[in-house]
Amino acid sequence: MPNREFFFELITQNNKARLGRISTPKGDIETPAFMPVGTQGTVKGVFVEDLLKTGTQIILGNTYHLLLRPGIDTLKKYNGLHKFMNWSKPILTDSGGYQIMSLSKFNKIDKDIGAIFKSHLDGKKIILSPEKSIQVQKSINSDIFMVLDECPKLTKDKKIISKAIEVSTSWAKRCKVEFGQDKSKGLFGIVQGGLFKDLREHSIYDLKKIGFDGYAMGGLAVGETQSDMFKILNDTTDFLPKDKPRYLMGVGTPSDILGAVNYGIDMFDCVLPTRSGRTGLAFTWSGKLNLKNSKYQNDITPLDVNYELRDLNHYSKGYLNHLIKSNEMMASMLISLHNINFYQQFMQEIRRNIKSGTFATFYKKYIDYFN
Repeated sequence: MPNREFFFELITQNNKARLGRISTPKGDIETPAFMPVGTQGTVKGVFVEDLLKTGTQIILGNTYHLLLRPGIDTLKKYNGLHKFMNWSKPILTDSGGYQIMSLSKFNKIDKDIGAIFKSHLDGKKIILSPEKSIQVQKSINSDIFMVLDECPKLTKDKKIISKAIEVSTSWAKRCKVEFGQDKSKGLFGIVQGGLFKDLREHSIYDLKKIGFDGYAMGGLAVGETQSDMFKILNDTTDFLPKDKPRYLMGVGTPSDILGAVNYGIDMFDCVLPTRSGRTGLAFTWSGKLNLKNSKYQNDITPLDVNYELRDLNHYSKGYLNHLIKSNEMMASMLISLHNINFYQQFMQEIRRNIKSGTFATFYKKYIDYFN
């Protein structure tokens, strides 16, 4: 019988790298964990049953996009996204904060109201307040909710970052009130502060006073260098509560993930496995392979001889090169599945090495493999 309450257990630590477990009514999540991105209720090009076979424990959906399509009424008819998309395990939903940045030309921010969008689909006015964001996530029936935040673009202007923290903290308080006392779900606060250590500390302090089930590092993976991202993580993760999961939003390459685990992060999401799959880029234990390259045209070897899922080890690099050049959709599907499978194996190896106390060796071997 699964634990009926949301709960995080820190099992062990190898320096800053953490091995843990998040318990939810929809299943446990062994951490560090990677969440494939299913923005609109689908991980692009990958069947749900195949996601399960890769060891995927949790996926990510998006509040803003699901609000537009299929909409709250449809989601409520299915009692949420799980049944709608035939996914039985946990779902985390991004609150729409990232779209405030990425679709900035379609919206404006009012601290008292929220984000006022012009739909990128039909121009219809949409008000995404902190309360509305939580209400939509309730209709999605998410297992982990994110507070609505203002995620600023990369800037050296401290005033802009400070203002975003002020807005985000105000919205986080409102999200907490709207979320209520549902102990079966988790609500995560989002730390802002750009690349400024003192502002990050300030944001963490404010969020800890409110109190959340987990804490996400936002406002990274927005154009800064990997070394800058690692530095701010190294400087600030120790200020986060030790007994709560830590989530680095929108990250990233296997090297990004490995480095962030090294500085104490537990959860990750990124579109990279499937987006790369659609452009012919494969992640393997030998590094990145650009299968568009003509050198693979007559390569009879598979991406990985041990990948038996969907008989992936029966498809040669030469065949995948042919599919890409022929603009066949099967290329995207096969490489995307391969990439997600690789990411989940990579996470399993990270967890295994933290548990065995050999993470430092694993880290040194692979940190520069995928840059």
